[in-house]
Amino acid sequence: MIITHAHFQVNPEKEQAFLEEIRSHIEDSRKEDGNISYDLMKSTEQENTYTMVEVWRDQASVKAHGKSSHFTAFVEKAPQFLTAPLAIESYAGEKIER
Repeated sequence: MIITHAHFQVNPEKEQAFLEEIRSHIEDSRKEDGNISYDLMKSTEQENTYTMVEVWRDQASVKAHGKSSHFTAFVEKAPQFLTAPLAIESYAGEKIER
């Protein structure tokens, strides 16, 4: 399982436009083969800061996502909403049953 955190520092004047743009990206990403979850979280400690938490079945799923038309379209548009470069972290993980 691959877990990705994509951190967005959003321009407050463009926050609403960012949220409108990212909604369809989230919906399309959730439909992809190999997607386990795809959720946007807003920081409770830092203004205008969001983190996309993505969980994928495997690296092949991540690679296919990176080539998808909705992903490439969003990546092209994202800089207009941000005040800092997008920061991405990826982790290998496995589900722990309790």
